[in-house]
Amino acid sequence: MREALFIKRNRQRWKQIQDNPSNHPDEMAKEFTQLVEDLGYSKTFYPISKTTHYLNGVAATKYFAIYQNKKENSSRIISFFKITLPLIIAKHHRILLISFCLFIVFVSIGFFSAKTDENFVRQILGDGYVDMTLQNIKEGHPFGVYGYGNEFLSFIYIFINNMYVSLMEFGGGILLAYPSIHSLMYNAVMVGVFENMFYNNGLLQNSLLTVMIHGTLELSTFVISATSGIVLAKSWMFPGTIKRIDALRQGAKEGVIIALSNVPMLFLAAFFEGFITRHTDMPLWLKLFIITLSLFIVIGYFIIYPIRLKRKLILLKTKHAAV
Repeated sequence: MREALFIKRNRQRWKQIQDNPSNHPDEMAKEFTQLVEDLGYSKTFYPISKTTHYLNGVAATKYFAIYQNKKENSSRIISFFKITLPLIIAKHHRILLISFCLFIVFVSIGFFSAKTDENFVRQILGDGYVDMTLQNIKEGHPFGVYGYGNEFLSFIYIFINNMYVSLMEFGGGILLAYPSIHSLMYNAVMVGVFENMFYNNGLLQNSLLTVMIHGTLELSTFVISATSGIVLAKSWMFPGTIKRIDALRQGAKEGVIIALSNVPMLFLAAFFEGFITRHTDMPLWLKLFIITLSLFIVIGYFIIYPIRLKRKLILLKTKHAAV
């Protein structure tokens, strides 16, 4: 059979399977079997054809969907955080790395700018906050600022404020990502200036051990939020081979998914800052445990797990290609 006729006879069925796949186990199995048969035929008679390559991709995706459906008896929310989100994170790991590097650079700029210009600290943090902190240091309670106010109200305020910042960084992607990067820069410089203030008073280690109780997660969300904005900006600035409007839709979808990944971490960070960080006299081992656990969450979920999941998908595709 000529390849053109082979495509003409099966095109509608392939499109149906790709665009509107069945969720019923028996139908999924049937569709997969048909794809395997078509792929086998195509590999036999058109081994280097685009048709073979296309069928291989569709069949691999179908196989992965069956595998996922078989292995997971969970809700859509769990599936979202276990499959969808990590794959999107893996897709944009390079942008995530760029955001992280920018954050480190801006923190360094803030730290060393404050070291060379004492007025810079007040320009960034404000006279009131600096005077209060210096007074707390003099009284022997350098981190007393975290003990002010009602614990629950502090938790709610911090969570809402950080959610607002996260969504603003994502939305800034529509404006060439300038607001996203500017927000990342401002927050990072503020962190650098804040730590320099304690460094000058011989309290850098104590500051890190206290602030990073909530800061490990909170600062990570700044990086991830900026990533979501840059993903949105990149989608319509560099659409590639697809239409700009289609690229924008895809970038907006993936960007908002990345931004939503912050919600659990923002919740935990706000909880830690509102209820736990204020207890500055807690044992060193407990501080280190919370910080280590937070690092494990960030590195494990946003770096290691997406890479492993992506490799697993590639392996499944390779195995299927050999069928």
